[in-house]
Amino acid sequence: MIEKLEFINKKKMSNQILAKEDFEEWVNQLSHHHCLIGPQRKQTEHIFAEIRVAADLDLDYRTTILPPKKLLLPQREEVFSFDDSRILATRIDNKPVVLLGVHTCDLHAILLLDHIFNRQPADPWYQSRRKNLTLVSIECLYPCSAESFCKDMGTLVLPEEYDLHLIDLGEEYALDIGSSKGAALLNGFARTRPAKPSDHAHIQQIMSEKWPRFPYRIRTDISELPSLMTLSYNSPLWEELGERCLGCGSCTLVCPTCYCFDVLDDVDFSLKSGSRYRVWDSCQLNEFAVVAGGHDFRSGRAARLRHRFARKYKYIAAANDLPGCVGCGRCARACLAGISPVEVLNQFDKQRGTLAPKKVEKVLL
Repeated sequence: MIEKLEFINKKKMSNQILAKEDFEEWVNQLSHHHCLIGPQRKQTEHIFAEIRVAADLDLDYRTTILPPKKLLLPQREEVFSFDDSRILATRIDNKPVVLLGVHTCDLHAILLLDHIFNRQPADPWYQSRRKNLTLVSIECLYPCSAESFCKDMGTLVLPEEYDLHLIDLGEEYALDIGSSKGAALLNGFARTRPAKPSDHAHIQQIMSEKWPRFPYRIRTDISELPSLMTLSYNSPLWEELGERCLGCGSCTLVCPTCYCFDVLDDVDFSLKSGSRYRVWDSCQLNEFAVVAGGHDFRSGRAARLRHRFARKYKYIAAANDLPGCVGCGRCARACLAGISPVEVLNQFDKQRGTLAPKKVEKVLL
């Protein structure tokens, strides 16, 4: 905990201060010149939706139902249309978007997706949206929910790459400019002022008071999670969890780091024209692992659930050197069977002395 707190203190100090009474005017100015997306209240929950006026924005939110991933990877997107075997149009979205009010856990998730979709062969649809997206993040000063465990996963702190970051100082916001895109959002707005030493001291106080509010919830360090996943491969706990799991895919639907998709063709009755779509898919659905010949190499819910945990806490980290889970807690909140990653990981850690790894491990990335 001490090392992480020192990391926060060593980060570049915010260099602009904006009074809250002027913040609304700044948001309205952004909405006039950009497509502005931010958290909005929807009954008892929050969603990321278009902000037309500052009154639509609710920065005092715990978490959203769906992560901001939906802006970079839409749930259904047309890849191209075709006619007589010729591609007529490749649909790539070039619309500039400002996403305001992103929590640091979701920011870490987006950086993971950047790493994955910019790898060769790079995904042009993702790259275009990401290039035209400016991220305005906000410091989380209180836990989002009882299910969140971002402190354990190292995502409670601001990552090295960001555009513009807000810290709530009570009557003002501290604005930490991290990129030229972030700086551009303040161009022409004269209501900000440079931070003074007293502002820096206030920021340090806010950050120091924040840290104890977030408890550590996982019994083991995240660096040991890959080995814990290996040890637990043959644990009977997977079968117990599989009996509870409904295989509905809700956990992957709300996850900010899940990126599996399917490709569908919508063909005209004439069979001469149509469109190709990319849609979200889930490793928890029954037919996800069915291959040619009808064989399903993860036919049981226990095997599918084990695969998801291994992806989040071992495979993705091994392939990308970044956490595959950011601890947002959305999956635990969405799970109809009440399966919580924190509880599962802690159960495996408690059984560590009795767990025996499988002899040969084949890792499917």
